[in-house]
Amino acid sequence: MAKKSMIARDVKRKKMVERFSVKRAALKAAFEAAADPMERLEIHRKIQSLPRNSAPNRVRNRCWATGKPRGVYRDFGLCRNQLRDRAHKGELPGVVKSSW
Repeated sequence: MAKKSMIARDVKRKKMVERFSVKRAALKAAFEAAADPMERLEIHRKIQSLPRNSAPNRVRNRCWATGKPRGVYRDFGLCRNQLRDRAHKGELPGVVKSSW
């Protein structure tokens, strides 16, 4: 299992991304629409002044069962080990072991 502090940090980042998403999207749209280079520079500075953890690329996909950050399947939100165990137990509907 991942460290609880790392999981908590990621949860905090998700909340911050959600809180600043509207403001960040508005600034990005204004940045794309601006034609004047000085205006673009000013908008870029405003985007940079937002908290670093409010950027969506800072959020890490983690397994909801173990908190592991690597080998996570997006469709299930599970790491590869948990996916395998739960699929063998039949806890994941529609997942069957392949054979050909």
